[in-house]
Amino acid sequence: MVTAVFPAAGQGRRMNVGMNKVFLELAGKPILVHTLLRFSASAEIDNLVVVVAEEDVSSIRRLLSHVPGLKPFQVVAGSTERQYSIANGLAVVPAEADIVLVHDAARPLTSVATIDGVVQAAREAGGAVAAVPAKSTIKLVDNDGVVVKTPPRDKVWEVQTPQGFRKDILLAAYQKAKEDGFLGTDDSSLVERLAAPVKVVASDYKNIKVTTPEDLLIAEMFLKEEGDGLRGMVKQTLQKTKEKMKKHLH
Repeated sequence: MVTAVFPAAGQGRRMNVGMNKVFLELAGKPILVHTLLRFSASAEIDNLVVVVAEEDVSSIRRLLSHVPGLKPFQVVAGSTERQYSIANGLAVVPAEADIVLVHDAARPLTSVATIDGVVQAAREAGGAVAAVPAKSTIKLVDNDGVVVKTPPRDKVWEVQTPQGFRKDILLAAYQKAKEDGFLGTDDSSLVERLAAPVKVVASDYKNIKVTTPEDLLIAEMFLKEEGDGLRGMVKQTLQKTKEKMKKHLH
């Protein structure tokens, strides 16, 4: 069984809208709903755990209960830090789950291919992260801002989510971080502290995290492109069907 956990308790200060950004509408639906529907479209995913601010738990449960096509879900209260919120989500993951994915609720454009790829890689390697090759040259600097190293660009990847792990590994990583008082930048950084392998799964550059108003515009554009592409595929299918019917009639 595969469970996907979605931290969505942040305040979205950089969006500057006075509300959690995942509640903002994107092409007529809240960002959160777009995200959950993406994961619900994957045959690999069995259930969802959504972690929101305590005051939003009831309203989000009501909202999601009216969304057709969602996989079974739970909504739980988050905490002061993303890592602590995810820990709350992990606490309600079904006992029979063997793989857990963690995904930013504000990434509504993740492809099913990426989701499936992370699940499969997590099963094989124990841990996996969606990522894309870095487009820019990266510099490592010291405390004075002086460049100390330029890593080869072909070895540098920009990490996204979903990130997937065997449940036992992820739980052990969270327990270790709690004992050490360690706050990581992502789930992979916690697992890496156990010296457990984490495999990179090639994602795509459309898998953006909606953080600023500009990101919202970009996400709208990508969704329109997807819609246009889908309409084109449907149109081609209908045209081929009509051609076949004509051949049969003649």
